[in-house]
Amino acid sequence: MPSAPLTSSSPSAPSASSVSGSVFTTEVCRDIGRFAALGPDWHTLHRRSRNATPFQNHAWLHSWWVSYGTPGRLRVVLVRRGGQLVAAAPLMLVHRPVPVLVPLGGTISDFSDVLLDDRCPEAAAAALARALREVARTAVIDLREVRPGAAAERVVACWSGPRRQLPDSVCLELPAVPMDELLGRLASSRAQRFRAKLRKLDSLGIDERVVPEEEIPLAVARLLELHRLQWQGRGVTAEHLSTRFANHLSRSVRAMAGYGDARVTEFLLAGEVLAADLTLMSGTLAGGYLYGADPGLRARKVDVATMLLRSGARQIGGSGRTTLSMLRGNEPYKHHWRPETVRNQRYLLSRPCLEPSLRLLIGHAAARGRAAALVKRMRRD
Repeated sequence: MPSAPLTSSSPSAPSASSVSGSVFTTEVCRDIGRFAALGPDWHTLHRRSRNATPFQNHAWLHSWWVSYGTPGRLRVVLVRRGGQLVAAAPLMLVHRPVPVLVPLGGTISDFSDVLLDDRCPEAAAAALARALREVARTAVIDLREVRPGAAAERVVACWSGPRRQLPDSVCLELPAVPMDELLGRLASSRAQRFRAKLRKLDSLGIDERVVPEEEIPLAVARLLELHRLQWQGRGVTAEHLSTRFANHLSRSVRAMAGYGDARVTEFLLAGEVLAADLTLMSGTLAGGYLYGADPGLRARKVDVATMLLRSGARQIGGSGRTTLSMLRGNEPYKHHWRPETVRNQRYLLSRPCLEPSLRLLIGHAAARGRAAALVKRMRRD
């Protein structure tokens, strides 16, 4: 267990530091009620952190903690300037096998990051790095799935102790352009095949509907049932069928939809919902997080992936976002559209006295990587 935090979870006794004449106060929130109350300030900071992803949204993180968090392990590091929240690192304490501070969001989140106010990113990063150093007195900080260009890179650059960078998951991304431009990226023969698939969709008369906020909980339940049917007998991700995951999605997506940060789209044929898609959004990107499709669509020769991509391209148009992300995963069907391959990074930070723990974590990561490569070769052979 780390030693006492920089301050208590009460904002009444902040710790102060000064960077270039600006006074910053820091706080470590350990209480779920206090974390819930941070919603408005957090939302403002998220909007001012343009490169933040949807997985740093307060509604997503708080809901995740309600479903997956362990009491007593919450460590949310906050930095304020003049009373305004200018930096935040949503973390929790785990033991695996040494004390480690990891981001909230777990494996169901495709990206992790800290938040930094774009009005003072360098000063906020320096203040947050110092606060994290105080909090992590006996724990290594392990930031997984950090997208290139993320705010966490600024904090890492300010870190004064041992640090390591490792490759993490592959993500595939497309530019936020109309469908015709996406087709123009393809070889003419392949583009013709996809145009034929789009004409097939139009001939069937499939209707598209964005679900209103108040209907989100029922729509999420329908999406998860379609997802289960779609993967039945083909190795569905077990967590996607769990009650805690369903509760998390219902809570977080409804709250995020109210801010325009999430969208559930349903696809209907003769009034029946045969497919549904959940898209999560932030300042620069929109990402297709989860979808479900009735197996009967395959019998009708409907290319569901193409249907979802066209819908996503339509809806991101005019939003100011630049990236249509396919999120984590290197599945072959995604490569049909010639996406850009982007690799997330993993950053390990520690005090000098904890470098043996940091090296132990690096060794574990290398061993897991070798094991995964061996399994992949065995499957291929």
